[in-house]
Amino acid sequence: MRRVQLVVRGVVQGVGFRPFVAGLARRLGLGGMVRNDAGAVVIELEGPRDALDVFADSLMRDRPPLAVIDSVTTRELAPTGEATFHIDASGEAVGRRTSIPPDVATCDACLREMRDPGDRRFNYPFLNCTHCGPRFTIIQSLPYDRATTTMRRFEMCGACRREYEDPENRRYHAEPTACPVCGPHVWFEAPGAARVERDAAVRAAQDWLGQGRIVAVKGIGGFHLACLAESDAAVAALRARKGRGDKPFALMVPTMEMVRALCEVGSDEAVHLRSRARPIVLLRRRADAGAATVSRLVAPGQDHLGVMLPYSPLHHLLLEDRPLVMTSGNRSDEPIAKDNDEAREKLAGLADAFLFHDRDIHTVCDDSVIRVFRGEPLPVRRSRGFAPFPVRLPFEVPPVLAVGGELKATFCLAQGRDAYLSQHIGDMETVETLAAFERAVANLSSLFDIAPSMVAIDPHPGYLSSRWAAVWARERRLPVVPVQHHHAHHGAAMAEHGLGPDARVIGVVFDGTGYGLDGAVWGGEVFVGGYAEVRRVARLKNVMLPASDVDVRHGYRLALAHLAAAGLPWDEALPAVQACPARERALLAQRFARGVSMVTSSSMGRLFDAVSSLVGVRHVSAYEAQAAIELEAVAATADGADPSAAGGYAFGLVDREGLLEMDPTPVLRAIAADVKAGVPVPVIASEFHEGVARGVRAVVQSTRVQSTSGSVRSAGASAPATTVVLSGGVFQNVRLLGRTVDLLTAGGFRVLTHRLVPPNDGGLSLGQAVCGARSAQAAPAQDAAGDG
Repeated sequence: MRRVQLVVRGVVQGVGFRPFVAGLARRLGLGGMVRNDAGAVVIELEGPRDALDVFADSLMRDRPPLAVIDSVTTRELAPTGEATFHIDASGEAVGRRTSIPPDVATCDACLREMRDPGDRRFNYPFLNCTHCGPRFTIIQSLPYDRATTTMRRFEMCGACRREYEDPENRRYHAEPTACPVCGPHVWFEAPGAARVERDAAVRAAQDWLGQGRIVAVKGIGGFHLACLAESDAAVAALRARKGRGDKPFALMVPTMEMVRALCEVGSDEAVHLRSRARPIVLLRRRADAGAATVSRLVAPGQDHLGVMLPYSPLHHLLLEDRPLVMTSGNRSDEPIAKDNDEAREKLAGLADAFLFHDRDIHTVCDDSVIRVFRGEPLPVRRSRGFAPFPVRLPFEVPPVLAVGGELKATFCLAQGRDAYLSQHIGDMETVETLAAFERAVANLSSLFDIAPSMVAIDPHPGYLSSRWAAVWARERRLPVVPVQHHHAHHGAAMAEHGLGPDARVIGVVFDGTGYGLDGAVWGGEVFVGGYAEVRRVARLKNVMLPASDVDVRHGYRLALAHLAAAGLPWDEALPAVQACPARERALLAQRFARGVSMVTSSSMGRLFDAVSSLVGVRHVSAYEAQAAIELEAVAATADGADPSAAGGYAFGLVDREGLLEMDPTPVLRAIAADVKAGVPVPVIASEFHEGVARGVRAVVQSTRVQSTSGSVRSAGASAPATTVVLSGGVFQNVRLLGRTVDLLTAGGFRVLTHRLVPPNDGGLSLGQAVCGARSAQAAPAQDAAGDG
């Protein structure tokens, strides 16, 4: 007989792991115990060697569906003769760092119970089990037990307690389990109307939605604002109240059949729609949607809809047979409301009524958004269903806090080989969002017991996240490590693909804005290097662009600036010139000539905005990247629809003292000529996309040639880089991404794209963490506690 102790680390709390272990041990006739420790699950087993071997194999092979095992440490113990197996009380060991599962969509077994009139949980909005339900948003501290969640105030009834204690039951030690007798309940409030409770509350919300009203619905990670997706009036009212402009709304659709009636759904998209994470998936809208229509106001000017399936019992009960707009419960640029009183105060002017419940939300978590690129997720926003699941790092890092950028803010807490990315926080442009950011940092730091020894930031002097981090670090006398914006994108792509600490790749990073080392606005960059350092080997040619946020929204101003930089006339036959009033045009000409409020920029994102206006697609944007998104949509309608059929406008390539430049002048000249010649806009848009992809190929091939000659070789490198990472928000454009991948792959390169974190600034904090940690080992960090 042997007795062994197993310490299992990974996502092993809150996923039914202890019940699984107990059931497996009992079936094999093993004695011992299992308990949640602060940083792991600890198992002690006693029995014959053969049975212990079978247990070890089954632990890895048959683990619960939500469990992820990172490591198992085994040590021998002295046998005690214990013949029975039990679940022990959770430990309180020092060092609480363990992985917390994200919130998980309702499983099929729970849905069957909810729909069964004979089941005691019939139509209950809060049923769950060990395989589904809230996790991250209700956990207040570790170890994970009911007493450390927002469910602690709901004492289990006798029936729920028996299930909870029955090893054969699906709810064995399911910490959030509840029923109508003992658990949370839902109610409906509307001005001037009596409060309506429980089942009648859901029916009241359905009635109000059916009348074209807007209802604030408390969910798992915060409030949604809901309205009928088919109603132009309701969608227009919601858009006006939120001040949302033309930014698309997300849809929640009751069934996969209805999704297929609305959108083109491939097998890969279907897998992600039905996944436990239940993200919003961007799907191409069907032209022949027929009766299964939604208002065009849901996504103006878009050929895609953002669609998700219901992921909580309350959603399933509420939706009936019609899709709803389900957008974040907040005013534009503010954090999502999560508490009932907060919603009454902040959403009163947005919602006509409220569907509340009394299960508190500890952590706000917005819906995740993905595109699907060749079967794999291309994250646009990583939040509910994914956060705070860690990215496993290819090397050890010290405890580090990385605070991300300004837009699509996330932060990253990393230690050892785990990088915990926060949920989506929002754009760091208001004090309310900063306060939400600070609360989230404190929450994750406490949950994972990570005390940072350094802080990584974006060097942009105006970023609120960086200014906050400098103060936070100074108070704790911690060093601050600036990581250049595009280097962080480069590092994030490397890290999520598990490239080692000394790996060296070519990084193509295209986005809208990033603070450059020379003080210019970068955004069309090609690097060679790794985590600790990179060398800028190529860029989009610098142009002088108007600098303000208002200028960036006015694509025609960017178009005129690019024409001026290329030495091309402001021909009134061009849509961008027509869109600019004559008086404004005269003022812009003076401003450009004098260089007033202008910045030097190599931004590929701004070039997309300029071309969108130049061809007449979008002159003024209401939200970030609108012009580029619509240009991509137009390109998809080109005759033949095969991107490879386009010849592509050719960029000039110029060597500027060892720095290769992609010159857009010939591209702009050709576009202007084609516009005036009456070439269809979709054809021009397609040719532009192809030209950018071919320009990337030419630059990367040239970089490989230079690397072979040694001019861009990093210190200690002995071979040219043949792996390319593609990052930055421009590579959310799947038409451009696909062609770039194909052309580089055909050229003999290994090409890596994002699958775990967004290519946009939502993934920036991961890159800051790994690059900051590696570069800190190579050079002294700026000491936030010092005089400077």
